[in-house]
Amino acid sequence: MGKGHSHAIPTTTKERPLIYALILTGLFMFAEIIGGVLTGSLALISDAAHMLTDVTALIIALMAIKIGRRPADASRTFGYYRFEILAAAFNTMMLFVVAIYILYEAYIRFSKPPEIHSQGMLIIATLGLIVNLISMKLLTAGKDKSLNIKGAYLEVWSDMLGSLGVILGAIIIQVSGWTFVDSIIAVLIGLWVLPRSWILLKESVNILLEGVPEGIDLPKLSAAICSIAGVLNIHELHVWGITSERISLTAHVVVNEKYDGAQVVQQMREMLATEFSITHTTLQYERKICMDEDNFCSLASQH
Repeated sequence: MGKGHSHAIPTTTKERPLIYALILTGLFMFAEIIGGVLTGSLALISDAAHMLTDVTALIIALMAIKIGRRPADASRTFGYYRFEILAAAFNTMMLFVVAIYILYEAYIRFSKPPEIHSQGMLIIATLGLIVNLISMKLLTAGKDKSLNIKGAYLEVWSDMLGSLGVILGAIIIQVSGWTFVDSIIAVLIGLWVLPRSWILLKESVNILLEGVPEGIDLPKLSAAICSIAGVLNIHELHVWGITSERISLTAHVVVNEKYDGAQVVQQMREMLATEFSITHTTLQYERKICMDEDNFCSLASQH
């Protein structure tokens, strides 16, 4: 009986793009809040509120990266990587709160539309769009590797669409004088944000519940393991994510006595790293099939 371990950890997300995006977004947030108050635009205020969540999300993302770098200790043997997922879940809940508030405020304003200075609204929204596009560019590289960064990116992306909506609303108000369009734009922004926030929250909760990471097909993975020469049975198979980019796997593998167990396990580790990008594995090989255990090789053959 033997064990095979691989403890390679991907490099952490770089902080510099987050810092630049935070500076840009933070400075413009204050300008947009002032502009929203002066012009009387709810759509502009809603965009400023989303920028506030952006600033908070970026700060939390930076904190999560720093805390996540702390080494493992006797109390937390996996370290603090999971803090990034908690940050992503928190940012998502903030998006929910802001979206619901904007929907409520828009409902109140429908009955009594305020006077809106569309020209100032248009100028500020255009500047906001430019800031959002720059921030999105800075965060693009890390969004597919970390739910933490993905949450911040989603908030900036929703702001970008919000800025486009405010620009469109300002043009319509300037041409037609229909001030109620401002509230309609705010409602559309809120309705756009809610489902995307829900998707990100589901991904975060799945990791917190140690579910199979998104993008990992368990039947395909078990079939790939069982296809390795000498493998008779695989059981106690568990796949979960510490974060969105740190996937772990443990399994018991029954190896035919005619094969070198350590060599078979090494082949499995190499295959998992190459085909599934799973580099943190604990594989234990055995010689006897436990009849009362789940046989993932049998399950894989049914697919």
